[in-house]
Amino acid sequence: MDRLTSMAVFVKTVDLGSFAAAAAALDLSGPMVGKHVRFLEERLGVRLINRTTRRQSLTDFGRAYYERCRLVLAEAEAADALAADQLSEPRGKLRVIMPVHFGRRCVAPILLELAQRYPALELDLSFSDPIADLAEDGCDLAIRTGILEDQAGVIARRIARQRMVVCASPSYLAMHGWPRQLEDLGSHQAIIYRRSGRVVQPWLFPRDDQAALEVMPVSRLRLDDLAAIADAAAAGMGLAWLPYWLVREHIQAGALVVLLPEQPGFLYDAYALWLQTPHL
Repeated sequence: MDRLTSMAVFVKTVDLGSFAAAAAALDLSGPMVGKHVRFLEERLGVRLINRTTRRQSLTDFGRAYYERCRLVLAEAEAADALAADQLSEPRGKLRVIMPVHFGRRCVAPILLELAQRYPALELDLSFSDPIADLAEDGCDLAIRTGILEDQAGVIARRIARQRMVVCASPSYLAMHGWPRQLEDLGSHQAIIYRRSGRVVQPWLFPRDDQAALEVMPVSRLRLDDLAAIADAAAAGMGLAWLPYWLVREHIQAGALVVLLPEQPGFLYDAYALWLQTPHL
């Protein structure tokens, strides 16, 4: 067996926590994953993983060996990248996970344009709103929006800012009137976003040299899908606070109207995240 390949299988097994998960991620059989790990153990003359019918855990040596293997594999990838840098175009597989709507509307078109421009580039795109684990999901890049939590070993770079707007349909405004200032929002019905299992977040409005103003709107409609909120607002069900890119077409078609135009929109940051290596 190739030692470098076996190291890669071993690292994936540790990252994902089981032989079965590593086999699925690497498109190998479970027994083949076991053979790679045993090959390393026999070559080293020491056990790397304690295995029982119910769980597996690294030995002390296995933990130290795992860290060294990660460095070796990163160096090998960097060495391969030296050759790739000499090529005239990007190539290979890029695995990206991104939020459903932002990914489909804003990120995927850019990536598809790159794929069209560079035929040797392969894209493996996943659209999912739950926060992903880069190591567990085997992704090269994750796109996330909003406030990020610090994660060891993960690099984050801001790639865009999303301007939030308050909007409503002409039919709703004709029946309930127009809010002219932030204080008026409390007298209107709103359609709000709430992700399953999480508390409702307030609407945010920037203020000069101060923390953003938080407004908790009155609402009897709570949805966990932004596009569905836009559709409900266009149907006259209430006010909505949404990214401008999501409602731009509704606004251009006259189905929605931007409210409080003098009020600056809150900016939600969008980030690209990837695992840190010695060369990234």
